[in-house]
Amino acid sequence: MDIRFNHLESLYWLWAVLGLAVLIILSFKARKRVLARFATSNLATRLTRGTSLPRKRLRAVLLLLALVLTVFSLLDPRWGIRYKEVQQTGIDVFFVLDTSRSMLAEDIRPNRMERAKQYIEDAMDTIGGDRVGLVTFAGQANVAVPLTLDYGALRLALDDVHAREGRRGGSMAGDAIRLAMDSFTDEMDDHKAIVIFSDGEDMGSYPVEAAAKAGSRGIKVFTVGLGDSIDGGRIPVEANGQRMFLSWEGQEVWSKMNPALLTEIADASGGAYIPAGTGNLDMGIVYGDVIAGGGGRDHEIARIEEHVPRYQWFAAIALLLVIVDSLMTDRRPIRRRGQVVTT
Repeated sequence: MDIRFNHLESLYWLWAVLGLAVLIILSFKARKRVLARFATSNLATRLTRGTSLPRKRLRAVLLLLALVLTVFSLLDPRWGIRYKEVQQTGIDVFFVLDTSRSMLAEDIRPNRMERAKQYIEDAMDTIGGDRVGLVTFAGQANVAVPLTLDYGALRLALDDVHAREGRRGGSMAGDAIRLAMDSFTDEMDDHKAIVIFSDGEDMGSYPVEAAAKAGSRGIKVFTVGLGDSIDGGRIPVEANGQRMFLSWEGQEVWSKMNPALLTEIADASGGAYIPAGTGNLDMGIVYGDVIAGGGGRDHEIARIEEHVPRYQWFAAIALLLVIVDSLMTDRRPIRRRGQVVTT
């Protein structure tokens, strides 16, 4: 069974749950120490006679389990595939992904490239009938997936994308724009877009001029800037099996996102610059409102697949546990003349 988690960054909330668990354990121990200090064993037993310690522990466990299930709900787990046939009405869009080594910088978790891939996945979750393709670029550009309605093929291609260095080195965003522009399959000059996911580094490939040419053909170029534009981030590399950071002439290389170039590229085509930075962008909303806004043209009827969201299961069980916890009492049940009475 193929299980997907769309928001793995929510796993960090488990640290908060762990911290709460530690506080609960410490509170139980502190209460025990206070009783031992100020009361004899017999007196402590009398003072706590009406309270059930196992029940208090059970309530604490129920609360912690509810919080863990809530975190799993925030992960947006999905498994199982459902199919539906829809009349395809939409735009043609090429996702253009920077795969140069600077995209491995970890000023975004886990790194710029993995976050860009997740953004593309998020956009595809909202796509209704758009034809999509994928172009990757570093030192040279490559069409990884031609325009298609087979979203599964693009997802598989994304899984195989890794950082690389082309023969020319660096990032050639201009070449990627030109390749994407020439890879559209018809001559219509509307309902087309190129969406670039990059940190804005370029090695003299004239991306602004390429975007202006795309704009003259009715193709809008949107740029999504990834990374820290002030401090930047180091680029991890491996040497002799050890993890290090890329250096030049004895100094560690810090890669900064270049918002100025990305803005110029977008403006030259009539598109828009989307400053993702180091935050957590809702790419599904951005895609629907900014990139694909305004409709599109009709394509053929297609059978599309989508992974089924299951977060509501975890949320429902968590809510049930909270309700059970709220209905429980810490009072110890006392048997009196064959009946059980809660004090």
